[in-house]
Amino acid sequence: METHPPAMAARLCEVETMPNEQTVSSWMATAPVPERKALSENLSPDICVVGAGIAGMTTAYLLAHEGESVVVLDDGAIGGGMTGRTTAHLVNALDDRYFDLEKLHGEKGARLAAESHSAAIDLIERIVSREKIDCDFERLDGYLFVPPGETLDILDHELEAGNRAGLKLEKVERAPLDYDTGPALRFPNQGQFHPLKYLQGLARVIEERGGRIFSGTHASEIAGGKPGRVTCSNGAVVTAKAIVVATNTPVNDLFAIHTKQAAYQTYVIAGRIQRGSVAKALYWDTPDPYHYVRLQELDDGSDLLIVGGEDHKTGQSDDAEERFAKLESWTRKRFPWTEITYRWSGEVMEPIDGLAFIGRNPLDKDNVYIATGDSGNGMTHGTLAGILISDLIMGRENEWATLYEPSRKTLRALPEFAKENLNVVAQFADLVTPGEVASEDEIKPGSGAIIRRGPLKVAVYRDESGRVHQRSAICRHLGCVVDWN
Repeated sequence: METHPPAMAARLCEVETMPNEQTVSSWMATAPVPERKALSENLSPDICVVGAGIAGMTTAYLLAHEGESVVVLDDGAIGGGMTGRTTAHLVNALDDRYFDLEKLHGEKGARLAAESHSAAIDLIERIVSREKIDCDFERLDGYLFVPPGETLDILDHELEAGNRAGLKLEKVERAPLDYDTGPALRFPNQGQFHPLKYLQGLARVIEERGGRIFSGTHASEIAGGKPGRVTCSNGAVVTAKAIVVATNTPVNDLFAIHTKQAAYQTYVIAGRIQRGSVAKALYWDTPDPYHYVRLQELDDGSDLLIVGGEDHKTGQSDDAEERFAKLESWTRKRFPWTEITYRWSGEVMEPIDGLAFIGRNPLDKDNVYIATGDSGNGMTHGTLAGILISDLIMGRENEWATLYEPSRKTLRALPEFAKENLNVVAQFADLVTPGEVASEDEIKPGSGAIIRRGPLKVAVYRDESGRVHQRSAICRHLGCVVDWN
């Protein structure tokens, strides 16, 4: 199989993150999920799930538990997309603050958001216990704090709004770190786990209950109807009474969802520290760009300190090395760290109103469902997506359905909608501009560029051995020009 070039990101839509030796996450390095065979025959299960990340696998697990026959398709490995690139915070402390969610969705909406994310953590805990999944799951506190010298208003507002939403928040003098964070909000009863170990457990149980999982299988066409139909690039067809598209950003939707969310790139570094030298908790600060921190116990008796942040809109910066360097500098000033063991990047889908889009696809038949818009909380958004979509398919009422409805129009989010889409429109100007270089001869080993060839634009990458790889530079979602991240 030909090796694909490093990650190439659509400025408007998604990043197709291909791991290489420099960007393997700690999860991929310590518990890679064995690939399943590719689909080579036509199948007719009850449910077809496209995407084997946490949203797709949770949905498949819950529906298999209901007795439904399930097929899961992924063009990569189980957890090979963004689930393998998360930092795996399990939280009801949301990146979009509760005082903002109140403004956008009302007090009831903020309460349902808190309730649904809390329920997601609870479900993970129940599944881990019931299915005996060894994935390092544990409960722990989380702490939100502001940089030195900045106003504490954000903490006070979040304390009030979070408690109105039903959380039991507490303002404390400082987070339990060796440096003075100043006052912090304590979010009790959060969680963390090893996401790929967890998905391995889900895969085992899905298959034990008759479900089938296929890797290396690209869903090239998805259509609703009775039955729904998924056509794969190799010609195999899956027909099903319901189709679930759980692919970070929907591959079956051109405009209804893509115009209501934006892709942001986030960066992570991780390194070994002495066990117990940093208090085990989840940590988040509030600047822009912000930082998030957690620990993972290693088999050698040390801890892995995992630090993320330095986000930017996908495709609109070309400074990954600088982002990693800033993360390292921020970390070394605050934590007892000697070397970076892992570094990687991932993509966060930011909906304009702070909450995921989960439910029936607006532009499709009633039997096609989507889950997207993780808003930096992918592990809980993906898990609650499994709960909600399973309920919708099984005909059960769910109080969260309206809050996460993909076709919703949050009028108070219109300014954000306009800002994001004006930014996006500018990217289409690249369709008529010259290429970044005149010919592939100008591209150095280990780098890539966009070249114009007549009316076409081509993404060209020269690998370290000098071999040239070429792909269309046009994003398959909305037709804009991709960019090298």
